[in-house]
Amino acid sequence: MSAAPQQHSKPSVTLIGLGPMGRAMAGAYLDAGYAVTLWNRTAGRAADLVARGAVLAPGAAEAVAAGELVVLSLTDYDAVFAVLAAAEPALAGRTVVNLSSDTPERAREAARWLAGRGAGHLTGGVQVPPSGIGRPGSSTFYSGPVELFRRHRAALEVLTGADYRGDDPGLAQLYYQIQMDLFWTSLAGYLHATAVAEANGIPADAFLPYAESTAASMPGFLAFYAPRIAAGNHEGDVDRLTMGLASIEHVLNTVEASGVDGGLPRVLADTFRRGVEAGHGGASATSLVRLFKGE
Repeated sequence: MSAAPQQHSKPSVTLIGLGPMGRAMAGAYLDAGYAVTLWNRTAGRAADLVARGAVLAPGAAEAVAAGELVVLSLTDYDAVFAVLAAAEPALAGRTVVNLSSDTPERAREAARWLAGRGAGHLTGGVQVPPSGIGRPGSSTFYSGPVELFRRHRAALEVLTGADYRGDDPGLAQLYYQIQMDLFWTSLAGYLHATAVAEANGIPADAFLPYAESTAASMPGFLAFYAPRIAAGNHEGDVDRLTMGLASIEHVLNTVEASGVDGGLPRVLADTFRRGVEAGHGGASATSLVRLFKGE
């Protein structure tokens, strides 16, 4: 198989993986006038995109051979490596933009593996759901060789804004995963509070404005605490871990009295209690950063 990219009169991209995110990305490229080559294990998912002008390749290797820029939108890096292994003969000279989710170290592993086969690798961490692809204000973290990022930036920005984090291939995944850490714990807190509200006869839509008010207050807390954390200042002049523990225990008592599962606030109470027992009861709740890091 020849590794030479096909020549197109318009910009081209190969997109592998047609879950909801991949389909949204393919649609954005078609809307932007790109020549789009697709491959997916379930070929039927490509039918409407092919009807719009995309080309469905018969296999992963043929898809990769279609052009220099290859975008992966797969479940995890196990799926990534399976696809790359199948496409290995066509990888030399390609730039693989890997928008699949996994750990930073697996992103570094993929970059090393591709480099050994003559291909470049940019890691991406998409910060929006499929509905945000192609919309203003959306953003994706990228990391890897800066020259590759600069070369393909215009194509990447068809999908979202591009936030380049550095040469280390793991950085985009690191930034993505810490964002997800914050997102999922925050969403779980909202869902748990909503369950308590509903258990007490307060419907979700009635609780909504109060939930929004609390969420809207969080940027102020983050802006206040971040410089103090960065400076190692966990002084209990504004809040104390003992105060936080007492508050969470009140929440837990309310939750259990409502007949709602108390597992989530119990984890929080146990965490705050560990901090108090470690001698930080008079310090700010931000001292939990040190506890989480094992310091």
